[in-house]
Amino acid sequence: MVTLEWCKNQKKGLKLVEPNDNLSREYMQTAEETLEVLRNIKSKSKIWLATTKYYCEYFAVYSLLMKIGIKCEIHDCTISVCRLLEDRKVIPKGFSNILEKDKKLRIDNQYYLKNKEVHVDYNKILEFILEIKSINETIILDKVKEIRRILE
Repeated sequence: MVTLEWCKNQKKGLKLVEPNDNLSREYMQTAEETLEVLRNIKSKSKIWLATTKYYCEYFAVYSLLMKIGIKCEIHDCTISVCRLLEDRKVIPKGFSNILEKDKKLRIDNQYYLKNKEVHVDYNKILEFILEIKSINETIILDKVKEIRRILE
């Protein structure tokens, strides 16, 4: 498991930036658009299903990171921050596990051509996205400051 300390020491791992509501909204919009793409994949390609499913979730979580002012270009570091957000009761428990499981499935199918089955529950993915969207709209400044203090 990747730690936050390890992420902080990586060039593109984890750094604090100015919170950015515009980027947060754009990442959320991208998550919603990606869900629509997922709904319209006709070939049922396991590579593209796994990749698109993962990015629906990833873009939603990254929108929250932009809201808080956290930049991560290493996906394992994004998942580690997601765990911190669970521990601090910002997001529901289990979101990091969903991301981690779907990232592994994406890598297995996309890079190792394992052709594993991809279970897509559009309602569950939509709930995931909407939950993060709601958090983006309601997170209070004190909580943002708390998370940023922990990561400093």
